[in-house]
Formats: sequence, structure tokens, C-alpha cells
Amino acid sequence: MIELNDFLYGKMEFPAIFDALLNTDALKRLSGIHQSGAIFLVNPDVCHSRLEHAIGVAMLIKKMGGSELEQIAGLLHDISHTAFSHVGDYVFDYADEDYHEKVFAQILCQSQIPDVLLKYGYNVNQILYGTFDILEQASPSLCADRLDYTLRDAVYGGIISRQQAREFLNSVVLSEGKIAVNDDERAAWINGVYEKLNNDFFKLPLHLYANGKMAELIKSFLKKGLLTESDMFKTDTLLLNKIRTNYAGYEAVKAIKQLRGLAEYTRQGAMPKIKQRTLNALFS
Repeated sequence: MIELNDFLYGKMEFPAIFDALLNTDALKRLSGIHQSGAIFLVNPDVCHSRLEHAIGVAMLIKKMGGSELEQIAGLLHDISHTAFSHVGDYVFDYADEDYHEKVFAQILCQSQIPDVLLKYGYNVNQILYGTFDILEQASPSLCADRLDYTLRDAVYGGIISRQQAREFLNSVVLSEGKIAVNDDERAAWINGVYEKLNNDFFKLPLHLYANGKMAELIKSFLKKGLLTESDMFKTDTLLLNKIRTNYAGYEAVKAIKQLRGLAEYTRQGAMPKIKQRTLNALFS
């Protein structure tokens, strides 16, 4: 058994397969991927990782009574994110921000994870072709993935407090196998938080600047042959280090951190066009 601890869900025990999965290179890498991309360069308080989110999703699925397999799927669902998370979508021009979904099967099958799954009585095809209604729902429905990042990002973004996030979780229930909210006011509250998160955090000009400028820098280095697509599957730090070995890259990263050209960048409308997100949490 392994005990996991999270500020949203407290302490939970998980079977040995979770310990084995967390020790694979694929999941260890997620600890070095910032959930919010390059925003940490301009806002150091926004520093949570993809691994923190992935563990949170698995814990939320467990809290909702989801199967062990669905908990495993939750833990694995983001292993194919590039360095700087959705910055990879801007680099490779994926307007729906789903590049990680396109390469998920490849990244999963090339990792140590299939062997771990087999050791504990599972098969990788169960992850690739399984239906996990608690984990994922089409937008704008509520699901474990969408709910965890909403609460987590909103806390780190200063939109809500940790206490508010934990209190909201008391109103979350499973209705017909899917996540719902048992209080009409609470449903309206989380919908409002999601809207505020999108407008005041994801679309904040400072944050769009950081992610947009990082995407431009990476794209230019890819075109020049100074980076390869495989570099995108390193950690943020390793990718940054490779960029900064080049003097122009070093100066460009420093310029982002110093907010050089922020006003002009905002004025020109050059910031990345991020996907429109909506949430309609249902009262049940």
C-alpha cells in the first residue's frame, strides 16, 4: 500500500500498483511539468505540477467510489502532456488543445507502464479503450479531470481558498455514474468559479504573454533545428536548460521573466488563442 496526501482530498491509501506506476519514468516526468505552462516564469505562485493534478484526479475518482481501473486511468490520463503543458498545443498549432490526446497511445505504449499493468493483472488496452464516466465527460459536463483542475488552478490562482475548495467537495455526488452536485447554490458556485478561472486566470494578459512568448521561442528553435520534437517530452527544466545553452535562448527566457514587451505584445493582439471553455455542473 501507498499513502497519498493532497490538500483537497486529505490522506488516502492506494494499493501497490499505484506505487509502482508512480515510480515509472513517465509519471516521474509529470512532476517536472507545470500544470499552467510557462506562467510560473512570471507568477511563481502558480507552480503546481501535472503530477499533482494526476494524483488529485485519481484521489477524486476513489472518493467518488470509482473502480481501481478508473483510478489508474485517472492517474495516467496526462502522461502525454509536453513540457509546459498546453504550450505544446500552441507550438504544434492544435487549436483544440488536444495534442496530448493525439499522442497518448504512443507515449503510453512506449513507456514502462504496460509492463507494470501486466504485473498487477491489467492490460494497457483497458486504459486505451475503456469507458471512464467519472474521469472524463465532454464539455461542459462535470468530471473528475475538469473538477480537479478547476479547484486546483483556482486555488493556486488566488480565485478561491483551499477551505472553499474542500467545502465544495462535500456537495459532490455520483448520479447515474457521473459526477453531479447535490446543492443548487453549490452548482451555481462552481460554474461561476470556472468562468472566473477562464476569464481572470487562463485569459489574463500576463499569463497569455508567458505562454505565448514561450511557444514562439520553442517554435523558432524547432525550425532552426536547435530543438527536436522529442525535446518537448522532457521536463520543463530540462527543456529550459537546452534553450538557455544558446545565447539567444538565454536572453529570450530572461526577457519573458522580465516582462519585456508585455504592453506591445498585448496591444498587437499576438497572444495565443486559447480554447473557449465552459462548465455546466448539474444539480442532482
